[in-house]
Amino acid sequence: MANSNYNDALTTSLAHRSKQLADNVSKNNALLKRLQEKGNIREISGGSSILEELEYGEGDMIWYSGYDTISYTNKQLFTAAEYALKLCAVPVAISGEDLLKNSGKEKIVDLFEKRVENAMKTMSNQMSKAIYSDGTGSSGKEIGGLRFLVADSPATGTVGGIDRATSGNEFWRNKATTAEEALTSETIGKAMHSMYHSLCRGTDKPDLIVTGDDMYSLYEDSLTPLQRYTDPKAADSGFATLRFKGADVVCDGGQGGFCPEKHMYFLNTDYLYLRSHKDRNMKVIGGDRMSVNQDALYKIVGWAGNLTMSNASLQGVLINA
Repeated sequence: MANSNYNDALTTSLAHRSKQLADNVSKNNALLKRLQEKGNIREISGGSSILEELEYGEGDMIWYSGYDTISYTNKQLFTAAEYALKLCAVPVAISGEDLLKNSGKEKIVDLFEKRVENAMKTMSNQMSKAIYSDGTGSSGKEIGGLRFLVADSPATGTVGGIDRATSGNEFWRNKATTAEEALTSETIGKAMHSMYHSLCRGTDKPDLIVTGDDMYSLYEDSLTPLQRYTDPKAADSGFATLRFKGADVVCDGGQGGFCPEKHMYFLNTDYLYLRSHKDRNMKVIGGDRMSVNQDALYKIVGWAGNLTMSNASLQGVLINA
């Protein structure tokens, strides 16, 4: 290239922004932010797929006295869910013409900054959207989001290599309830109580409830002014939040939100993870990419991984009629 500052500025801008980009993605989505707070955004170092170990069985406890026989029966207590590695990328490019028009180091850096900032916004928004996907987008190349992991029809489909329709795999089905009649501010509380309690197991309970504008407004309207308290930490992050039995109720709908209409997800985030490959965690892929038949230079910001789950029975979705 005619101007060596061009390549240096682009490379430096992207390389220095990789950590910032990863943080920006997690802060842009209530679920990812919660996973980050819990340390459930974890890198993988390799492999053709992502494995999550599942503890789904229990051993035998035997009551006895004296010299009673204490026998052992071999049982399968553990298995694993296997998730495919999904990849996405945002290209950053500049034409030779733009390079000539923006000569001078300062101007070049300004131009690249705009390109990089746009790439960050694109990656953040598209990842936030994918968190709610059913995994069929882009011919199945998209990650499996909440509509996949916490399905409207829990006894159908294969998640993590485990067929939820098969007898014996009931442990791998989430809870799902569709209201018989359209919920109102008078009835939504009862429906939420029922779903919440169906997901409690000892100390395990939902800690995050994510919904769109429609159901969030119904829940908000059902509360008296004295009941409308929020989590200041979540509110300070820019999310509209209320509380329900200790769980944050977060609105992720309307302009800029992606939660499906008429859906309210009850999540136990102890068992949800965003697994990112260490070499593709919002990082620049490869070196310089000169176009073969264009006067332009490209860099690609890439990510690889998937949203995974290690317990389905403690996740639920309430669907409005």
